[in-house]
Amino acid sequence: MKRPLVLLACTMLINLNADASKLPPITPVPHVDLPRFMGNWYVIASIPTRFEKNAYNAVEVYARRPDGNVATSFHFRNGSFDGERKEIRSTGIVKPGSGNAVWGVQVFWPLQAQYIVAYLKDDYSQVIVARDARDYTWVMARTPTISEADYDKLLARVRALGYAMDKIRKVPQQPSATG
Repeated sequence: MKRPLVLLACTMLINLNADASKLPPITPVPHVDLPRFMGNWYVIASIPTRFEKNAYNAVEVYARRPDGNVATSFHFRNGSFDGERKEIRSTGIVKPGSGNAVWGVQVFWPLQAQYIVAYLKDDYSQVIVARDARDYTWVMARTPTISEADYDKLLARVRALGYAMDKIRKVPQQPSATG
């Protein structure tokens, strides 16, 4: 199990998109109210890592730790709604001075992958997590499905951030499932 986690961390740290160096850094939202941000986030679409490219019912769960960081649990079904349940645990290390909008995500010490809250709906119902490298992104919501109009608006935001839209995968979600 440790080898896949090592590969995940290394993959996330490598800039796989050579054109990203020509793009400006992604601007995070000004502030994230961490207690309000905690809980379940359903992955609606993403440019997935190799470990989640066949994810169904993908859910990211955040919980505050006593040290101020964030315990994360990403779970999904692999390959189908009935596929094997997979889970990746990590720690979100909130960067000081970022308004809680920039984290380093650590699957194992000492490597941290960049995590930027690039968009957060005012009511905390939808979020876009991005990276300056434009190699991965996650569009998430508090519900397993969203309207097509909201989906289109969120993807337009992802496009405006400089992402290659042909790499986006809509994650299959069953409304009654929790992964």
